Amino acid sequence: MSAAEFQKLAALFPDEVVTHSYVQDIQLPGGAGTFALITLDNGLDHTKPTTLGPNTLVELGGVLENLKERATRGEIVGVGVTGKPYFLVAGADLSAVKTLKEREHGLWMAQLGHAVYSTLANLGVPSFAFINGLALGGGLEIALQSTYRTVSTGAGALALPEAFIGLVPGWGGVYILPRLIGPENAVKVMIENPLSNNRTLTGPQAFELGVADAIFEPADFVEQSLAWAARVISGDVTPERKNSVDASDETVAGRWAAAVTAGRAFVESKTSNASPAPAKVLDVMEANRTMTQAESAELECETLAGLMQTDEFRSTVYAFLDLVQKRSKRPAGAPDRKLARPVTKIGVVGAGLMASQLALLFARQLKVPVVMTDIDQARVDKGVAYVHAEVDKMLAKKRIKQDAANRTKALITGSVSKEAFADADFVIEAVFEELHVKKQVFAEVEAIVSPECILATNTSSLSVTAMAEDLKHPERLVGFHFFNPVAVMPLLEIVRAPKTDDAVLATAFELAKGLKKTAVLVKDAAAFVVNRILLRLMGEVIAAFDEGTPADVADSALRPMGLPMSPFTLSAMVGLPVAQHVQESLHAAFGDRFPVSQNLQKLIDNGVKSLWVPGPDGTPVIPAETLAIMSFGNTPSTGEEVLRRTQDALAEEIGLMLEEGVVAGPEDIDLCVIMGAGWPMFLGGITPYLDRVGASERVNGKRFLAAGVASAPA
Repeated sequence: MSAAEFQKLAALFPDEVVTHSYVQDIQLPGGAGTFALITLDNGLDHTKPTTLGPNTLVELGGVLENLKERATRGEIVGVGVTGKPYFLVAGADLSAVKTLKEREHGLWMAQLGHAVYSTLANLGVPSFAFINGLALGGGLEIALQSTYRTVSTGAGALALPEAFIGLVPGWGGVYILPRLIGPENAVKVMIENPLSNNRTLTGPQAFELGVADAIFEPADFVEQSLAWAARVISGDVTPERKNSVDASDETVAGRWAAAVTAGRAFVESKTSNASPAPAKVLDVMEANRTMTQAESAELECETLAGLMQTDEFRSTVYAFLDLVQKRSKRPAGAPDRKLARPVTKIGVVGAGLMASQLALLFARQLKVPVVMTDIDQARVDKGVAYVHAEVDKMLAKKRIKQDAANRTKALITGSVSKEAFADADFVIEAVFEELHVKKQVFAEVEAIVSPECILATNTSSLSVTAMAEDLKHPERLVGFHFFNPVAVMPLLEIVRAPKTDDAVLATAFELAKGLKKTAVLVKDAAAFVVNRILLRLMGEVIAAFDEGTPADVADSALRPMGLPMSPFTLSAMVGLPVAQHVQESLHAAFGDRFPVSQNLQKLIDNGVKSLWVPGPDGTPVIPAETLAIMSFGNTPSTGEEVLRRTQDALAEEIGLMLEEGVVAGPEDIDLCVIMGAGWPMFLGGITPYLDRVGASERVNGKRFLAAGVASAPA
């Protein structure tokens, strides 16, 4: 089918921001001939990525069909595709795809992409993709469907992230990639990277894998790519593809099967197979080893059409597009950014692990002086040494250059005197989680700093209002709650106490932006959002365990939710004393909804740090001596009962949080658990999941998100 035959689909999207295909003829160097270069550009500024909607694809298809006719007439010797600065293409337009309610429309979208890309792959002359920037999903597949590829050393974010967003690389990537770079590498790109926080490739990494045939510097990337294309067309250069394989070879068949098996094990470990998309990617890859490309295309289209109708895909689009890409950029309730004050020096009270992580983050991202203080020189020296060691690790891994490493180290100093904060604009405490300790710290700091200096607390559960009670300027205090590890977790809960003023809040949000964190405004309530939800979840599972539910049943009951780790594993990572301390704070604030486990207290009193230890076969077990410390009830639950109990508890707690005005809406709850707790994108956050399983209506009598709304799962 030609692209023009899909006009009925394009007509459904009259408001699409079209990425146009601009063509110019270029005379290649060395007399190689006339070359047609397509530049994909949506006419927006360089912060707005180009995408592929139905109208875009129909236009591109028409351009390619015209170029195919020109090639037949001998007017051109090759065709290239590149993008506007910083982008090749960011993939399919999810704003369009998420509105495809009918399976047939999804099938048309899949078939349209294949029709266009098939023309690119069969022009009658060589085609080239010049990957000048970001290339995701269908954007990378444009390159894969081309005969040859170059990539810029400055290009970032090359990926096939479909397993992450609930789809398969359905425009040829799942067929071409394993043949181009080998099945093992293809599984890494299509499965391991997407399910590892949606990791992407840099230009040099893509070249090393064999995704691209040549690599050039950004300054004259297109010119160098055209010169290289001329040499290829003239026969002076033949790209070597060291990782490419012949899928029909018997030795490759074994590697292919092993790679798929390894991919399935990885999917199970990451998602507990709670999302269908990753398995479907592997299903298509497994099947297409013995298929023609046309046969694989048909399978890809059918698979895509089916996945577009799943709750998991709708949930992922809601989470990724509506929350992470949109709501996070415009935080609900944030004051006018014009009110923000400049921050030219930062103080950190404490020099322990969390404080040191904060100091490194501030210095590296904000590039301002940071001074840490602690009660003695040995602690201060240890904190500064930790930061320097982390900088050295980044340098060794080539994540930063020597100049940047030197500058970052020079920005971080230590002192045993809080007098070092006298000229600071922002001071954050990261000391022990006890209210009286934090109040004492702020009293000491306020006596030294200027009246305009902002004070921040990194508390995870204590009252910011109570901390501010004795301050001369309580309006200057704000909660600035990071998640561990600080460098990795993107969420920052910004806590507004009753007297916190708008200028302080605005500064906090600007700092969060400078730190490249996702900031959510939360009301001052015990444990704020993420910890309140996680502790309610963990509390229900541990209560079931205390009642007599076998440990393996209790701990595995939530596997259908596909969470990043089990409740007992999470408690071990946090540390039993820390988890118990926060639980006690929540029990004091909210009563029996947050029971304090006497069994966990017994373990803590006896110095036990974790329920689990590795068994003889590597699986976790509870040692007999640990079990002997505890006592259990005689009302065990099944895994299904623990799951339903936990679902209903979460629905209750979130309903109460929204009634209390802890956040502006359920979308902020979802954004918090995704960015702060690693909640799976395919759940859409927590509230759409609770809507889907019926917990919201069982407990609250209504859904959190309106049924039938395009941005929320039905």
